[in-house]
Amino acid sequence: MPSAKGLTPLILVVGMLFSMSGWALDEEGEASVADALAEQLAEEGGGLQDFYAVREGRPAWQEAETVTGFAAALRSLEADGLTPQDYRPDALVAGHRQVQAEGQTPASRARFDLQASRVLLAALRHLQRGKVDPHRIDPDWEVPIDAPPLDLAAVSRAVDAQRFEQAFALARPSAAPYERLRAGLARYRHIERQGGWPRLPQRQQSLRPGDIHDDVALLRERLAIIGELEVMVADLFAGVDSGDAEPRRYDDALVEAVKRFQRRHLLEVDGIVGPRTREALNVPVGERIDQIRVNLERARWLLHGLPESFVLVDIAGYRISYFRPDGRVWRSRIVVGRPYRRTPSLRSKITHLTLNPTWTVPPTILREDVLPKVRRDLGYLWREDLMVLGPSGRRLDPREVDWSRPGNIMLRQRPGPQNALGRVVLRFPNEHLVYLHDTPAQGLFASEQRAFSSGCIRVQGVLELAQHLFDDTGTPAHVASLVAEGTTRNVHLERTVPVILHYWTVHPGEDGELVFRPDVYRRDATLLSALDRPLSG
Repeated sequence: MPSAKGLTPLILVVGMLFSMSGWALDEEGEASVADALAEQLAEEGGGLQDFYAVREGRPAWQEAETVTGFAAALRSLEADGLTPQDYRPDALVAGHRQVQAEGQTPASRARFDLQASRVLLAALRHLQRGKVDPHRIDPDWEVPIDAPPLDLAAVSRAVDAQRFEQAFALARPSAAPYERLRAGLARYRHIERQGGWPRLPQRQQSLRPGDIHDDVALLRERLAIIGELEVMVADLFAGVDSGDAEPRRYDDALVEAVKRFQRRHLLEVDGIVGPRTREALNVPVGERIDQIRVNLERARWLLHGLPESFVLVDIAGYRISYFRPDGRVWRSRIVVGRPYRRTPSLRSKITHLTLNPTWTVPPTILREDVLPKVRRDLGYLWREDLMVLGPSGRRLDPREVDWSRPGNIMLRQRPGPQNALGRVVLRFPNEHLVYLHDTPAQGLFASEQRAFSSGCIRVQGVLELAQHLFDDTGTPAHVASLVAEGTTRNVHLERTVPVILHYWTVHPGEDGELVFRPDVYRRDATLLSALDRPLSG
């Protein structure tokens, strides 16, 4: 009988043999799972096949630590405004345990692997392109989602290293506005966890600078919670008069904070807390959170493949930005379509400009706006310098037209200072026949909210924009000289310039602060409903 001392090497050798045997069985088991995967993948779509192709058929989700880490990462997608329960992280962990309890048959392990990979690819797709298909909620949507191909090899390496946030980062838009929206969402969710902000009572009377009222204390608390007063404290140290320390007094520092709030909500910046400012102050924090989530989804639609130089029309913000090739940005105010004549979202290229344009009244405007005025007063045509043209383009005498049943006529406005299109039009192909243009109604740009047009976009300072486009594309033309000639002409750009018309109701400023815009076209609710709808399956 061997001694205890002699047993020790024997135990070590036997243990090593069992360990080697177990390792061989694990390898054999994984090989069996890979075989089962290959068999089941034959019935799957291209996305899953591509993912396992970069893995050379290796299973991805056999270790419990990998699955639990992935489930935790899925819960973190709340930070992107997505709903973690769409990806059923708890069910994923439970499913892995169940497969383990079933004895790890290759077929069941392969099915689970495919299930987990489907969840991964769905999450990545939603981060990269959005959960909601914009075409399903907006039949006029014309902006392609130009997301680049996902680097599945890098995703696979991140999965193997259990670095799921790294995998998600590969899919998210890399543009700074997206990260600013995420940071804003985190901030407003923190405010919600702290109890939100107080609501100001609805009153007919406005709060004006110098007033002493109980509502002022609530106003002070409301603005302090979102940091407006904290910003104003810095101004106080810079020399702004703080006024009276009485918390119920509407002092200078609070007036400046209110103006800042009004500016960030596209309200009239007057420092008076009237009905519209009070209404904006009383929007619950939960609604602001939903507004940020909706715009994160819009960012996933748009913020990919942006060219270095392009024109961006911010419809809900009533702003236009031209990102020039040299890195400078030209910005200005715009007027957009009324709620019942919405400016569409689209992506195109500016091809040419029309100087001293004529304006042919579009059929809808002719039918709904112009004809009723002409029927009441034929002199309207002369006052607006409108010519009447027949179907062939021949000029007609207005007095010989039966205006109750005018038939297929056209009304065309001559070029000049009162022309509806002003002195220049920037044209780009699109099915909606919209364009950027000048306007004689310059006073409309003074309003903070500017939805006054019939769908096209009026641009303040458009002649300056036109000259920038000529200069930046190498087009030998001088806008002011050509306009002064008074001749109607088209000038084609030497190089087209991309243009994007898009709708944002939350804008992330470069300072990190969020600007909330009124949802003038009532699009947020539809998108939020689709975003919150649970995934099927």
